Amino acid sequence: MYMTVKEAAAKWGISDRRVRILCSEGKIPGAFQQGRGWKIPANAVKPADGRYKTSESLLEIIDQKKKELDSRRPLTEGEVARLNEDFAIEYTYNSNAIEGNTLTLRETDMVLRGLTIDQKPLKEHMEAVGHKEAFDFVRELVQENAPLTERIIQQIHYLVLADKKQDRGVYRRIPVRIMGALHEPVQPYLIQPEMEQLMARYAESMEHIITKLARFHIEFEGIHPFIDGNGRTGRLLVNLELMKAGFPPIDIKFTDRKAYYDAFDAYYGKKDLSPMEKLFASYVNERLDQYLHITQE
Repeated sequence: MYMTVKEAAAKWGISDRRVRILCSEGKIPGAFQQGRGWKIPANAVKPADGRYKTSESLLEIIDQKKKELDSRRPLTEGEVARLNEDFAIEYTYNSNAIEGNTLTLRETDMVLRGLTIDQKPLKEHMEAVGHKEAFDFVRELVQENAPLTERIIQQIHYLVLADKKQDRGVYRRIPVRIMGALHEPVQPYLIQPEMEQLMARYAESMEHIITKLARFHIEFEGIHPFIDGNGRTGRLLVNLELMKAGFPPIDIKFTDRKAYYDAFDAYYGKKDLSPMEKLFASYVNERLDQYLHITQE
């Protein structure tokens, strides 16, 4: 099944001319020229538009895609299963790898299936299992539409930090430093009031959810409330709030860790939120395309 340039333009909310340019540049897989026109696969996904340089433009695109996805809800059990099938494993692998876990993607999959990897420490096995259990808990919270509270943050951290029983779900009581970072985490006696203020600012914010979460994530990691597991917990919180707002969860790749770390430095060095906002937005945009493609099929 194919659609015309005009049909694709109406479906994607762009001009006929833009669709023809995308076809001629080979950015629409399966599209081919027939006479003076183009034949475009009916299930083709709108290509990411490299012309959009500002996060505001990308946020508008994301809102349009979410609106289209909402029109296709509720998803069937088969669609939900397919969307979640590989995500939890890759997400667990990437989030742990960013923090130094050496399990490969395949090894992470094996551990989550109950297998033991020779010559890999028990700690790394426990981190994989703990993260997966924490993500399962997050999905339950999404179903309940549970409001974000300090208690929920501590419960998520409790599951994440499976290898350090005494520190699970407990705010740290000693000072810490993040090697190479521009920002120094707050002193232990300031964690509670700083967390309370962070939660209040987040609840009151009227920013776009992606902007709001980029700011929350950086400031949460800046407080660094726990002795360990802050990064994994923080990324789980981002997905909790994204999914509650009807967006797909995102998986920040291990290969993007430099851009991710640089985004923290941009905020604390120049008060520039845009690198983290753009990173989050690009991942959300990509995930929306995946969801739209699968539901279109």
